Amino acid sequence: MYDVAIIGGGPAGLQAALTLGRMHRRAVLLDGQRYRNATVRHMHNLIGSDGRDPAELRGAARRELARYETVDSRATEVIRIDGTVGSFSLTLVGGEIVEATRVILATGVADTLPDVPGLAPLFGTIAAHCPFCHGHEFAATAVALIGAGAHAPRLAAMLRPIATGVVVLAHGEAIDPDVARALERLDAVIRSERIVSVAPAPHGAEVALEGGGTVSVGGILTTTQWRQAAPFAEQLGLAMTPAGVIAVDAFGRTSVPGISAAGDAAVGPGLPGPMHAVALSIAAGLTAAASIVQDLVAAELANSSDGGSRSHAAG
Repeated sequence: MYDVAIIGGGPAGLQAALTLGRMHRRAVLLDGQRYRNATVRHMHNLIGSDGRDPAELRGAARRELARYETVDSRATEVIRIDGTVGSFSLTLVGGEIVEATRVILATGVADTLPDVPGLAPLFGTIAAHCPFCHGHEFAATAVALIGAGAHAPRLAAMLRPIATGVVVLAHGEAIDPDVARALERLDAVIRSERIVSVAPAPHGAEVALEGGGTVSVGGILTTTQWRQAAPFAEQLGLAMTPAGVIAVDAFGRTSVPGISAAGDAAVGPGLPGPMHAVALSIAAGLTAAASIVQDLVAAELANSSDGGSRSHAAG
């Protein structure tokens, strides 16, 4: 039996495995090899790795894990989790069972893009959802924002020091008057027409609008609808936030004893929703793993104390 089974081989899961390996705890990393940033070729805002291909980071992490004898890394998917703290059974594709005393869910979320023809192939390069991760790459160009919801003025304000201009593409949706006024004060251009298509262009992207108009931009920021990438939160009955993420405490513990969660799939106390960033996922993976080590040590000390008391009494 493993001390800990980690489900998910993204930044949170890899860091959790490294932390457990360095503490010589038996851990297994079960990586279904489906990553939220699989389309991204250059990740950013991560010290020491700004501009690095996420696949390179994952590869380097796996090579590091190979040095730790107590960590097993397996490319496989988990389809079910059963049991309770101290005795969890994880069913893998194909029927094999893996047993562990604790589980870390580092399963992430999956994005659904707006229904805009041509957007999906550009997502992760010319189009993105996070200004902290990709905004700088659009510097000195006009940037389009798909969607004119309440978030639009804040995004437009973030981009003012970066972009030469901001074009808000409402995609046929009605715009709240307060939002429109806020965008106008930021000198953002609002286009109300529906988007017909998005295509790559030498300068970035060309957006075709209903009625024949076009907009040329250096990059696109778009909101996404995201969901849990794995079924375990529902399967285990974990407490969730209104935003649809797993609620965890400051140490990554979920509402079910023995189950922790880290990365994009979870959010800690005091935050309205998840803050999607590689650096934060790494930190969450480390925190969850270190907390489990502390829990295991506490249980071992308690068992040792109970055993010692019984032996003394028997003597």
